[in-house]
Amino acid sequence: MPQKKNPDAAELLRAKAPRVVGHLAALHGVMHALVLTYSKDLQEDKEHLFDAADTLELMLGAAAGMLAGVRFRRERMEAAARDELIAATDVADLLVRHGVPFREAHGVVGGLVRTALDRGVALSELAAEDLAAQSAVLEEHADEYRDVLARQSWLESKVSEGGTATARVTEQITAARAALDGHAPA
Repeated sequence: MPQKKNPDAAELLRAKAPRVVGHLAALHGVMHALVLTYSKDLQEDKEHLFDAADTLELMLGAAAGMLAGVRFRRERMEAAARDELIAATDVADLLVRHGVPFREAHGVVGGLVRTALDRGVALSELAAEDLAAQSAVLEEHADEYRDVLARQSWLESKVSEGGTATARVTEQITAARAALDGHAPA
């Protein structure tokens, strides 16, 4: 569709990576337990090696093109990050922490989102009776619900390795800079 702007290069990179990993696994299989003398087994390494090299060359070209043309519109990014609908899963997680099965929590959150969208309001603007209409547990824990929807709280809740919490992102930036410094041309 012409109006869509998919991140084609990023999607290609994501989809090609398992192919390279698959070739690595196949090469490990070929090389595993080889005898010490020449073996015809090694004729099977070429296809995997050459396709992995060709795929990596394609991937590096796509990544270079993507990064060369990337532009960040900070205002749009900030506006998108403020959208409370991003926190829908966190609201479901809140309900699960209070004993609601996830499949039920999913339905509760769906009802909240529908109500908010129908009224043209944010999730945090829903009244106590709206929460009660969807879930007694949510009504009982309305303060926690509001805390979950507080600006950026859903980002900071992702503290696992690779998560979006500021501390985790800072760790990744530091690691990336260290890796780049170690490989900088002399």
